[in-house]
Formats: sequence, structure tokens, C-alpha cells
Amino acid sequence: MTIADVKSILNAELRAGNRLDTEVFYAFGSDMMSDVLAFVKDQSVLLSGLVNMQVVRTAEMMDMNCIVFVRGKEPTPEMIELAEARNIVLLTTQLRMFTACGLLYQHGLSGGEA
Repeated sequence: MTIADVKSILNAELRAGNRLDTEVFYAFGSDMMSDVLAFVKDQSVLLSGLVNMQVVRTAEMMDMNCIVFVRGKEPTPEMIELAEARNIVLLTTQLRMFTACGLLYQHGLSGGEA
């Protein structure tokens, strides 16, 4: 699946980045960045309702390609600037996290190893 597929499946809006053709294989959903740091292995997509600079910095540390903000949350201009500088795609969707994760899983995106 590509980031463009993620965007389409979640009816998401692009807020930063242009790497829509990037292949992604795993996703992780959490509002707690400590969980992201503790449990992420090979995830390419982070789904979160937390909107602050730490989300972008955490995704960068974990080599994630894409952040999807759920529940209609919008990144700040500073977050968009940092994501652009770090080559991270930012998407927003009106869907709740459970629904967004379920749709991606239904379309073949895995959660990776536990």
C-alpha cells in the first residue's frame, strides 16, 4: 500500500509532504508517544489524535514516513514546517482512531509484530 492509498482509504487531506508514492507496510495508532517509542518496530504510519511538535519529532526518531491525525485534528504551521523539513507526510482525517485503524487493517495494512 502507498501513502496515497492511505489518504484515499481514510478520505484524508494532505497537510505536508509529497511522498504519496512511498510504500508503507505497517501502522501504529496511539496518542501516547511513550508507547510509540516503546512498541514501534517497523511501522511506517503513525495514527494519533495528539497534535504537538513531539508527535513529529517522535515519528522522525522512529523513521516513520507518515502521520495521520484523526478526529479532525489539525497540525500547527510549525508542525507542518518541521514535517516538510524532515520529509514526513502529514494527513488529517475526520475518522476516529478505531475506525481509521480498522479501515487500514481491512485493506491490508498490518500492525506489525507485537
